[in-house]
Amino acid sequence: MQNIDPSIRIITISGRIASGSTTLAKKLAHHLHWRHIEGGEIFWEALRNKMGLAEKDTNLRPDNEDELFDAQLKKILNEDKDIVLETKLAGFNAQGIDGIFKVLVLCEENGADQTQIRIDRLVNREHISVSEAKEEVLHREKSDIEKWRRLYAPENDENWTYWEEKYYDLVINTFILDPDAALQKVLQSLNSK
Repeated sequence: MQNIDPSIRIITISGRIASGSTTLAKKLAHHLHWRHIEGGEIFWEALRNKMGLAEKDTNLRPDNEDELFDAQLKKILNEDKDIVLETKLAGFNAQGIDGIFKVLVLCEENGADQTQIRIDRLVNREHISVSEAKEEVLHREKSDIEKWRRLYAPENDENWTYWEEKYYDLVINTFILDPDAALQKVLQSLNSK
């Protein structure tokens, strides 16, 4: 098991759809022998089934459900330990909470999101069509960010995103790092913190 800074209780992994955040979170949790919690799967699955919504239908989900979800995340962030917590807003929600190491996963080249690579990754991972993957990446991400800007953007900033690097301790770029190199970069950062 890797030795890491003992002040770190939880590591958050946040990233855009098919950026590589799930792969990194699972690898990191396995390596550290910590629990991996994927917030969206745990918290949203029951609500989606109850309301008959697809994952991409963020805009149809009542705002109070997002607020309840984030309150549950903050409870975990404040009280738990030895967890790799993976959700899009985990790093943003962890601002100002002690003991949290926040990782952002992007897939960018020269500062530009590599949307087509993310779409291709989704096609290969989920075994879905390119059109389904485009719908997932483009529509769902747009729906998410519109809702979260309305709920969380400071002063209703229309350019706010949860993937702003200022919210994170470490940024991993999976355009240039394969999954093993990404894991090693996180582990090195955890040791040097």
